[in-house]
Formats: sequence, structure tokens, C-alpha cells
Amino acid sequence: MGPTVEGVDIDRVTIWLQERAPELAPPLTFELIQGGHSNLTFRVTDSAGQRWVLRRPPLGQVLATAHDMGREHKVLSALQPTDVPVPPVVGLCTDDDVTGAPFYVMSFVDGTVVRDAAGASELSIGQRAAAGASIVDTLADIHAVDVDLVGLGDLGRKEDYIPRQLKRWYGQFEKSKTRELPVVEEVYQYLLENVPDQGPATIVHGDYRLDNCMLGPDGRILAVLDWEICTLGDPLADVGLLQVYWADPGEPTHSGMPAPTSVEGFPTKPQLLERYAERSGRDLSEIDFYVAFGYWKLACIIEGVYARYVGGAMGSRGDASAFDVFGQQTVELAEAARQAAGRMP
Repeated sequence: MGPTVEGVDIDRVTIWLQERAPELAPPLTFELIQGGHSNLTFRVTDSAGQRWVLRRPPLGQVLATAHDMGREHKVLSALQPTDVPVPPVVGLCTDDDVTGAPFYVMSFVDGTVVRDAAGASELSIGQRAAAGASIVDTLADIHAVDVDLVGLGDLGRKEDYIPRQLKRWYGQFEKSKTRELPVVEEVYQYLLENVPDQGPATIVHGDYRLDNCMLGPDGRILAVLDWEICTLGDPLADVGLLQVYWADPGEPTHSGMPAPTSVEGFPTKPQLLERYAERSGRDLSEIDFYVAFGYWKLACIIEGVYARYVGGAMGSRGDASAFDVFGQQTVELAEAARQAAGRMP
């Protein structure tokens, strides 16, 4: 028996990929470069050193529609001719017989993903400044895409984005939760009663942050990654979530690890907002609502991760007490949402 990789049938995937990439030179090797509660991402390398990336859903049970390969593939394909930097797409496989789940393959983009302060410290001051400017400009480009023109007009409903998101994430929170969390309920009610009027709908990435972008040698974004929850709706939700993930120097974070943007050289949160407002022409006077929504949404997502750990769906990961970090994160994020909302008792 040849080499095996959990989640990939090497022989069948090789045949499938060779039909779409004739230049491929078997045998292929598969290296897991991102796992856990998100979609699994493998670096695929052939005997000639050519590289691709394969994405498939995580192993084990997940919430329905949470990891839709076809959706990611459709978005990436539609964005190819736009100003939004995305990896070239090779193909989508919806036949579970090939490797047990749908998957898609894209070309490998050779760049840097900065996930923590240590990674950010390896960039120069100039590269950090360029990354900060580029992440805003790229987000403005995402929000400037004519969704009907590129064939994404049917990706989702365009109106009432925030109410729909509140319903979706609260519903998933209700299905996932293993305990009572009054602060999540309180913030949900506040957000529901204070939804701003939505402007024209745009693409909403849904998880836009520095470590979902690949940087080039100059610090600018080469490719935006992880489009699994992309939809249509209110672009300010992306802006608010970027503020949630972005940490200024000395600012506490809710992950237990120093955020990459806390390293000197990145623009500050207010500078990000100023640049986005100038670049997009959008009014950001109600951005605090979207920041509160971003914290609350993230709390719901993390509670789902925590619930899957508690339920054993993620498999053995060592000391069970380490999973309690996720449970505490939910509470911290919900409290941050309450603080951002400002008028909560």
C-alpha cells in the first residue's frame, strides 16, 4: 500500500487532478497546512516541485452548510478577472467517491501568512505599513465588485444582511451551546433592536483579517484566502470584524496570544477606518455597532468550536483542560461586544 493522508485518497485525487492539470508529474505529496475547526488545507507537490492547494471540509461532523466547497470555488472563480487578488482556480470536485467529501484545488501562491506577533516581527517596518494599507485597499476593492456583473448576484439575499446574520449565528449558537451564557443573549437582543439602515449590498467576506491574506515581498496582499462564509450584504460588517481582529500596540487580545498587528509599524485602528472611509466613500459613523456585531459573531463561532471539543467531534487533542480556553474566549468576546455596544447595562 502506498502513502496515505487522512482526508485524502491520494491515488484518486491524483487521477482527478491530472485530468485538469496535464503538466502534473506524479507522484504527489500532501502536506496539511491548516486544520482544526476550519476547512482542511493541503499543500500538494508533484515530483517536479510544482505546487497546488487542495481544500476540503474538516473530518467529523460539522454544522450544515458551514463548509461549502462549491461556494468557495464559485466566489474564487468569479473574482478572477477583478481587482481582488485571489489564487487561480484549477477545479471543483463534488463527487464524494473521489476522496470522501467535496473539494477544490487552486494554484499555489508563494507568499507569507502572518499569524502572530513573531511572524509580524520578521517583516520590516515598511512591510508592516504596506500590509496595513493593502488590507484596507483590498477590502475596499472587494466591496467595489459589481456582484451582478461577475455572476455573484445570486450568492445570497442582498437586503437585511445584519438581521439575517443575527438569526443565523444565534441559531447556530443555540444548537451548539453546552451551557447558559446570558451575556451572549443580552448582546443579541441589543443588536437586534439597533440594526443600522443598510446601504447597497456588496460582497461580504465574513472573516476578513490579516492572517486570511497572503503577503508578497513588499508587504502588499498577493491573495485573499478563506472565502467559506462569503455572502452578499452590508460591507461594514467586514470593516467592523477587521477592527475586532486588529490590535493596536499594548491593547489586550482575547486569544491569549499577542496579535500580529500589535507590533510597531502597522497602522492603528483609527487609521484603518480613516483610510477605508476615504477609499470607499462610505459613512462609518455607526461603526461601533458593527464592531459589537463582530465580537458577538465571533463569540458564537468560538462557542461552536468549544462545543465540538466538548462533544469529542474534533478527536483527541491532548489535555482536555486546554479546551477550556475556547469556553473562556466566548465569554470574553461577548463582554467585548457588550462594551462596544456601549449602551448595554
